[in-house]
Amino acid sequence: MRARAVLAVERDTGGRCVVRELRSESPLSLVPRRGVAGALDTGVTVHLVGSATTPLAGDDVELDVRVGPGAALVLTGVAAAVALPGAGRASTLTVRVELDDGACLQYLPEPTVVTSRADHRTLLHATLHPTARLRAREVLVGGRSGEPSGRYAGTTRVVERARPAPGTTSDRVLLHQTQELGDAGLAASSAYLGGRRVLATEVLVWGDDSADGAVGDDWSLTSLRGRGSLATAVGHDAVGAQRALAEAVAAHPGWTSTVLAGAERARPAPPPHAAADESGRRW
Repeated sequence: MRARAVLAVERDTGGRCVVRELRSESPLSLVPRRGVAGALDTGVTVHLVGSATTPLAGDDVELDVRVGPGAALVLTGVAAAVALPGAGRASTLTVRVELDDGACLQYLPEPTVVTSRADHRTLLHATLHPTARLRAREVLVGGRSGEPSGRYAGTTRVVERARPAPGTTSDRVLLHQTQELGDAGLAASSAYLGGRRVLATEVLVWGDDSADGAVGDDWSLTSLRGRGSLATAVGHDAVGAQRALAEAVAAHPGWTSTVLAGAERARPAPPPHAAADESGRRW
C-alpha cells in the first residue's frame, strides 16, 4: 500500500494557529482536534490515526509537515503501531518536517511494536529555522509478549538551516542517528539494550540545554553539537521505558522551563474582591 499525506499549519493575522492544508490517504488519517478542547488550544493538535492495518510488509507511507512562522503544532498518535510481516519488501514510513521562523512542533507518536519476522524502516527528516523548536519522540518495542523482535532500522536527521549572515553558506546537522532492532549481533552485546526489549528516545531542540547532560536509572540526557539534546531510555516494557524517558526529559532545562511557564499561566488569579490582612496578603 502506498500513501501520501500532507499537513500545513500557519498563524493567521489574528494570532491563531490554523490548519492551512490537510490531505490524508489510507492507511494514515490526520484528524484535527475539535470542539471545546480544540478551541482552548493555543496551537493546533492533530491526531495520527491508522485507518487500516499498517505497517505491513510492502507499505510505503510518507507524511510532509510544514509549520509556518510563529505557529505551533502537536502531532500525536492515538494507538500503538504494530509492524507486521508479509511477502515482498520492507514496510517504510517517511516523515519530512519543515519548521519556519519561531515555529514549534511536538511529534509524539504512540509506540511501534516490531513483531517477529517483520521488516520495518523509518525516516524522520526535520529541517529547522534557527529560531524553531522541535520535540520528537520514538518508542520501539522489540516484539509482542513472548516473541523475538523483527527487523527495524530507523533514522532521525535534524538539520538547522543556515542563518542569513555573511560567510554562512551551509546547513548544520544537529543529529543524524540510526537505531536498529532485531540484529542478533547487536542483541548479544550488553552495551546494546542491557537485556531490555524497549528503546525510547526523544529529541529536544527546545530552549536551553544542559552542558553536562544527565543520567539516571535506565536513562540518559546528552547535549547535541550545536544545540538540542537527545534523551534515551530503555525498559522491559513500554510503560517502564516511557516512565524513564519522562525522567530524562524532565532533566532538560529548556523543556522544564516551558512546562513551568505553562503551569504558571494556567494558575487561576485570585478573585478581585478578595480581602487582605494587615500584612497585605490576600485570603
